[in-house]
Amino acid sequence: MMIDLLPGQVRELLMLGGPVIWLLTGLSVVALAVILFKLWQFWRAGLGRHAALEAALADWDAGQADKAQSATGRARSGLVPVLSAALASDGSAAAAERVDAMAEDAMARLEGGFRLLDAISQTAPLLGLFGTVLGMIEAFRAMQGAGAAVDPSVLAGGIWVALLTTAVGLAVAIPTGLMLTWFEARVAAERLWLAGALARVRAPLRPASPAAAGGTAPLQPLRAHAG
Repeated sequence: MMIDLLPGQVRELLMLGGPVIWLLTGLSVVALAVILFKLWQFWRAGLGRHAALEAALADWDAGQADKAQSATGRARSGLVPVLSAALASDGSAAAAERVDAMAEDAMARLEGGFRLLDAISQTAPLLGLFGTVLGMIEAFRAMQGAGAAVDPSVLAGGIWVALLTTAVGLAVAIPTGLMLTWFEARVAAERLWLAGALARVRAPLRPASPAAAGGTAPLQPLRAHAG
């Protein structure tokens, strides 16, 4: 059996904790798998690496549309399809809606799995508490059955086993919640950057007038006063 391959102490904890410990162990495996997948996905999508895309936007601001498109195609980022579509857009409302839909789809893919991690981080402590309550009920039932011949060491052992599920539940929930918070922060930063990039594409820089640039308007020739 698979349990025979585990170290002795881990195997003993699983046997003592009962079904709740087994369930929490399964949740921890699922959470770890999702976290590793999200790390790989973020790395492959180039999350936070915007140097090449910033260079393309700088070319776009300078009026070099072809160079901007070429620079965008060379970037290694999951946002390349969205930005390429924005640069090739004709400026119509339909094209803008299509680009916005692509952007939301890209963000939704990055947010995939967040709800599962959130459910695990919230459910694991409750499952641990549930296991503790069941263990305490069993410990006090055994104490009642022993009557006056209660062995304090047996009672303490039962309570220790009961509290084990709470400890395991917290051990699963805390790192899962921390990783979820970090993932959400990274995606929020990526969404903010993409919104700013699309705004720059849709409202490119234009040459400033001399007055707007801080200069003075050209002087008008003086008219001679009529005598």
